[in-house]
Amino acid sequence: MSCQYLSIECLIIGGPTPSRAVDNGRRSSADPPRVGSGRFPVLTDTGLDPRRVSELSESAMPTLSELLRTFRIRAGLTQAALAEKAGLSEQAISVLERGTRSRPRIDTVRSLTAALALTPSEADQFLSVARGKGKQSGEPKRPEPASAADGPLVPWQLPPAAPDFTGRSAQLDAILSVLRNPTGTGPVGLVAVTGMGGIGKTTLAVHAAHKLTESYPDGHLYLNLRGYGPGDPMSVADAQRQLLRSLGADPHRVPADVEEAAGLLRSRLAGRRILVLLDNAADASHVLPLLPGSSGSSVIITSRGSLTALPGARQIHLDALSESESIELLSGVVGEERVAAEPTAAKSLASISGRLPLAVRLIGGRLTARPNWPIQHLVTLLEDEERRLDSFGSDETGVRASIASSVEFLEHSERPLDREAARAVPLLSIPDGSDLVVAVAASILELPAHRTGAILDRLVDLNLMEAVAPERYRFHDLIRAFGRERSDDTLDQAQRDAVLERVLRFYTEFGWAVQSKSHATNPRLAIATTPFSPLPATTSTESAADWLDAEHRNLMDRFHQAIASGLATAPIIPDLALALFGYHEYRSRWVEMGEMCRAAFGVAEASGLRLMTAWLVHDSAIPEVESGSLEVAADRLLHALELFRAIPDRHGQARCCSSAAHVLGRLDRVVEAIELGTEGLEISRQLGDTTVEGVSYLALGGLYDRNGDYDLADDAYQRGIALAEASGDLRSVAKRYLSTGFSHVLVGRTDDALEPILRGLEAARRGKNKELQSQALQHLAAVFALRGEYRKAQETVEEAIELIRPLGNRLRLGYFTLELGKIGVAAGQFTAAARHLQDSIEILHDVSPHFEIAARELLDLARREQAQPYIYKQPQGT
Repeated sequence: MSCQYLSIECLIIGGPTPSRAVDNGRRSSADPPRVGSGRFPVLTDTGLDPRRVSELSESAMPTLSELLRTFRIRAGLTQAALAEKAGLSEQAISVLERGTRSRPRIDTVRSLTAALALTPSEADQFLSVARGKGKQSGEPKRPEPASAADGPLVPWQLPPAAPDFTGRSAQLDAILSVLRNPTGTGPVGLVAVTGMGGIGKTTLAVHAAHKLTESYPDGHLYLNLRGYGPGDPMSVADAQRQLLRSLGADPHRVPADVEEAAGLLRSRLAGRRILVLLDNAADASHVLPLLPGSSGSSVIITSRGSLTALPGARQIHLDALSESESIELLSGVVGEERVAAEPTAAKSLASISGRLPLAVRLIGGRLTARPNWPIQHLVTLLEDEERRLDSFGSDETGVRASIASSVEFLEHSERPLDREAARAVPLLSIPDGSDLVVAVAASILELPAHRTGAILDRLVDLNLMEAVAPERYRFHDLIRAFGRERSDDTLDQAQRDAVLERVLRFYTEFGWAVQSKSHATNPRLAIATTPFSPLPATTSTESAADWLDAEHRNLMDRFHQAIASGLATAPIIPDLALALFGYHEYRSRWVEMGEMCRAAFGVAEASGLRLMTAWLVHDSAIPEVESGSLEVAADRLLHALELFRAIPDRHGQARCCSSAAHVLGRLDRVVEAIELGTEGLEISRQLGDTTVEGVSYLALGGLYDRNGDYDLADDAYQRGIALAEASGDLRSVAKRYLSTGFSHVLVGRTDDALEPILRGLEAARRGKNKELQSQALQHLAAVFALRGEYRKAQETVEEAIELIRPLGNRLRLGYFTLELGKIGVAAGQFTAAARHLQDSIEILHDVSPHFEIAARELLDLARREQAQPYIYKQPQGT
């Protein structure tokens, strides 16, 4: 239902007119005769020549096209002149004269009667033929229901078509393909148009109905069933009475029984070609007793609710307009020149309005009433979400009222599920993020998943939510704004914070469960403050990581939302950051790890959570290493080591020593690094922590490599790899082989690097770990590039990009793209290299300043096409 039609009453345009009998063609003797000859009866001022008309049988009566052409020629008018005088289109006159259409609307007949200045007798004759009483005997007669004295009523109740109708071409074509019926044969045509309030259902239905007039010459019926307001829904019995009254039935003789009245309605529609538009239906049961039963007539139904239970109906679901359609609609309201002057602001306005036609029209009307306002000024006002709905109409025709009527429909329902769905709207609207999965929604509502799924599906049925994928749902932006208004009105700040905390707690539980599978010996697991259950044995680490990949943007949005709320100092913040360490490390999501650790560190410190604080400081250094900021990373690791020593916590000390040894070695602080690496190795042996022991061997191997002690280095590498192989953890095996190969690359042992990298790639493939496979390919490409095998290097990096792209890791994608640029410059392919480098700059912006600067410097070289060849350098990432 479109709100613009709420005030339009169902008027019968073309009801009974004073009857003027043709009296068998005879006229008063007072009317002067007009002489003529030929097959067609000579016309007089009052109709047919009385000398001939008495001889005519019904089979010889003129057709409508012959009558109209004769009257027009007599009046000395062209088709165009008659059309202008009658207020009709020239096409309408043409199709009538060609005989393409033989049953015009009654208002068309009256307009032509006036424009042609027909006498009363001529008017009666013209009307009689137009009503089909003068058809040639060769044409089959259609059965006519009981009617008024001058024939059946021809209702024409459609609201006017919107002059700014925009888009919807595919949906319009679908409706026309089902309902266009020039012969009046075939089954009853049914089309159901569904979508959220304000999406343009009625506008589309009315627009389509106006295009179908040729197929339904006996008229159009329009009825607003008020399924979702305003006011109470129209009862089926009332709807039947109104439709029957429009078809000429005595309202006092309409049966009270719904089934009996349905039969009478079908009888009244039988043999007639009428299009019925049933607007704003509550559900399928609301319209079933109102449908025709025989060929000729058709029905368009609009509803916010699902109408899939309607047998045989073509389902047309409306989504928001596209950006271009929204801007086109806005141009139609405020003027093309105004939109063209501020195209960026117009795009912003389309986005803020949610590309909802009702909202676009209302906001366009506001601009039209303020011709001196820049569009950008209104955009600025609407960026305040709390005021947004106020700008989209405040009365019953506004967006807020449209959404509220759907929610109120649920609130007043007799079904418990509906009432639960209504209560869920303000709660589900609280968290940021683009969508909601069932598991998160269940945490918000504190209900079982199966009940939550039923509630979400019910909201989808009423188009208050959209099912974007299995188990994943989404609010339209304006519906979420409405829901947040309701939550502000019905919940205090503590209650809203509690909803958000339940969301974060769900992510925390899941994060710890994933980490217990991906990093089973991780000492962080011992400091979890949120209880969690292990993942089912049938759930792999990869599938759990895939789920978090799909949900991670929502997770980060809600984490930042919590930091800005009353939860900013809550212990759930550091708990969540540490819970996600396993996932972030598994997927190399260093940017997100850094964001969460930096935000959570202060909360943990202020809360006196010393062990959490130390681990967060340690973990915040890892993204700095991966982005090339080694000095910053070294400072943080040494600070974390002090914190672990002060607690004291030996597991943390051992890990910090091995991590710091790796970073300090790359900063050429080798002596200091070896001391820390040895300390970490000793502590890990004392603790029996073979994981940290193996990592310590890898760190020491890299340091020995830098000192040129290759035998010591290789021994350390082999010991570290052997510990991983003994554990049976393919991921650890792959990582240690790759770490060995990468360390060789850093010190120039290019040929020695090839075997461990290939072994690491093979282990990563066996473990089906795409992230480690991409890392292996990155290292392999570096070996090829250092050997001058640029084509192989380029193909290998491209293979790595194809693996990493679906994971949505911007840092890794940006770094690999930078590698393509480096290889291209080294190969002298400056144009291609410049393109890759420009892409990497765009990806790395705000992600890694270090690598972005490196890309910009290399881009300058590529654009200048240096005469001196660029030598490919060892990669800086890990």
